[in-house]
Amino acid sequence: MEDPELITGRSTFVDNHRPPGTTFAVFVRSPFAHATVTRVDTTAAAAAPGVVAVLTADDLPDRPVPTWRANDDVERRGLASDRVRFVGEPVALVVAETRAQAVDAAELVDVDYDPLPVVVDMEAAIEPGAPLQFDELGTNVAAGRVTGDDDPLADATHVVRVRMENRRIATSPIEGHAVLVDPTADVLTAWVATQHPHDARDQIAEYSGLEKDQVRVIAPHVGGAFGGKAGIAVEHAVVVEAARAVGRPVKWTETRSEAMLSMHGRGQVQYAELGLDDEGRITGLRLRVVGDCGAYAGFGGGLALGPTRMMAQGPYRIPKIGYSGIAALTNTAPVGAFRGAGRPEAAALLERLLDVAADELGLAPEELRRRNLIEPDAFPFETVTGVTYDVADFDLPLREALRIADIEGARAEQQRRRESGDPRQIGIGIAVYVEITGFGGTELGSVDVHADGTATLRAGTSAHGQGHATSFSMLVCDRLGIPMEDLHYEQSDTAVVRTGGGTGGSRSLQMGGNAVLQAAGEVHEKATAVAARLLEADPGDVRLEDGRFFVEGVPGSDVGWREVAAYAHEHDGGLGVETEFEQTGATFPFGAHVAIVEVDTETGRTRPLRHVAVDDCGRVLNPLIVAGQQHGGAVQGMSQALWEEFVYDAEGTPLTSTFMDYTLPTAADTISLETSSTETPTPLNPLGAKGIGESATIGATPAVQNAVVDAVRHLGVRHVDLPCTPERVWRAILAARSGPVELWRDPPAAFAGLDRSSDARSSGDDGESSAI
Repeated sequence: MEDPELITGRSTFVDNHRPPGTTFAVFVRSPFAHATVTRVDTTAAAAAPGVVAVLTADDLPDRPVPTWRANDDVERRGLASDRVRFVGEPVALVVAETRAQAVDAAELVDVDYDPLPVVVDMEAAIEPGAPLQFDELGTNVAAGRVTGDDDPLADATHVVRVRMENRRIATSPIEGHAVLVDPTADVLTAWVATQHPHDARDQIAEYSGLEKDQVRVIAPHVGGAFGGKAGIAVEHAVVVEAARAVGRPVKWTETRSEAMLSMHGRGQVQYAELGLDDEGRITGLRLRVVGDCGAYAGFGGGLALGPTRMMAQGPYRIPKIGYSGIAALTNTAPVGAFRGAGRPEAAALLERLLDVAADELGLAPEELRRRNLIEPDAFPFETVTGVTYDVADFDLPLREALRIADIEGARAEQQRRRESGDPRQIGIGIAVYVEITGFGGTELGSVDVHADGTATLRAGTSAHGQGHATSFSMLVCDRLGIPMEDLHYEQSDTAVVRTGGGTGGSRSLQMGGNAVLQAAGEVHEKATAVAARLLEADPGDVRLEDGRFFVEGVPGSDVGWREVAAYAHEHDGGLGVETEFEQTGATFPFGAHVAIVEVDTETGRTRPLRHVAVDDCGRVLNPLIVAGQQHGGAVQGMSQALWEEFVYDAEGTPLTSTFMDYTLPTAADTISLETSSTETPTPLNPLGAKGIGESATIGATPAVQNAVVDAVRHLGVRHVDLPCTPERVWRAILAARSGPVELWRDPPAAFAGLDRSSDARSSGDDGESSAI
């Protein structure tokens, strides 16, 4: 239902809107990663042609912008005043009649900076003597957490250890941040490219000192988000204040260069140790993980303390886990969420460990996994980390993925190439994963049948490409028999939809879909009672079939939705239901991926050959939409494994801030994906649905990474860090020629300084940090 507007160009994004009198905003940004700001002179800019206003920190509310972060004690103002902490931090805002005039005037703002020492590396940031982001904190540890067993490896006869990196990546949605604020009506109206319209409204109201009912947020079509558009960005709050100051609509749309610095995800260093017995049974797991917050305690660093810890057990029986996490402050752009938000990082470290262990024990990767998978009859299953898996058969998608991939045939080809000395070697990678979605709670759904028999449905979720209008309309059509063409879907407007949790954490179908389904069921009951009055029958004898109500056993006695709805509107004041669906807990999708790659051992270049993804998201409502999510997720996971990495130099200057430098794959770089689904319905909601939006990303990255290592394992290579670029692979081959390469070094000393009391300092508790 969404496609016609999108493919014909009739869709409207924030930047398409231009109310009368619209002005344009451009930010003045810091070229330094760390510096004191000694002077901001706006005189020349304010006098430039077309300039309406120039704002600095002095023109904004004296309060922090309410955003998610890993430490609530770290405050960030809308514009920097005394200090900047990353390249790209906004220092001033110019508002002009045209964007060109605003760009010209922004160049006239004169800012004096005194550079300060910089720390870019997250591990270096938590070492003694590192430059501090906030002197008052006395540390760059924004938050820390220690949980679990003190000696989880005590029972092991074999221990494998790997230090691995999950690199920072740019979220790179096709549309960057965008906001248009119109202060001229009774209610301040903001069009925002966001995943969470109601959260955005609440954050704008809090910052501006307004009541929630004085702010209206509308999210029109949104060109992708992947976690990068959670609530509002700091710049959104500044534009709101600019609009209120000038009394006219103000619009700001990110340039691609700005977008490359505003939305980052991942960013962890993981010290992982796995204990096993002689039979290959896991006896314990010890993890010490550093998450990169970037500047201002970006909540992405806190994901190391929440979702990564929660999902560290994966699909395996692991009797003991010891976990320590640190969220580290660095002089880089704040880190937020990216597709999976902490769960892909957990799967990546666990699946690498299992491949290293399988190699040491001389077992096939799938055999080691099968010896440790949680059995189907063990559910619901409470993990050592304290979450309860709803239902799963982890071996089901693994069997299917291995079958589709023809694993024996692939290994025969691998052996042939190894024996022939072919410089282009085959690698086969396997990953089995489980992830957490939905997170429970409530969501709004409503269905209103109009007097002409058509209907409008609404949900508190906020689609930006996931197909809510189609999926939710399918549910109403199936339940009520109203044709799809007579259904209209409304969302993402806080004046139309009373409340909503937005979209993130793969929650939409299981929460919003079930809410709409629940509302449709209640409408069915109401309509049946109305039809019974029209047909002069007992409601218990009235049935609905093919959009018509009839009395069971009485041929020729029937009325359609038009008659029923018209009667209800005339006599009962309408025919509609608004309800809230409640789900008591999270759901846990799972799956298995098999990646087959070709590595040129002379250059290190990797070429994907096949990617098989078998994902289980519970009940599948719309197979085409599920396949689309699998394709998008798998390509993003593959891209993280092979190409994507955001890089800073030692002074905090971004080196990959354009698509000339930052390697996003094109269609020519990827391959046709082989996706399929198994269905294990959850008992936690009527549809039996789990999430699918992030699953394939979680399975794809470790499968591809394992495949790359497998291709050169016979040359002595035991690990290649993400992304497995040609240079990294080539250097790993070169290093292996000199002898065994150590995969381990001792974690930073800061971990020794954590104690269990630090667990309470972890802001972004599991519920909050996982909600993205």
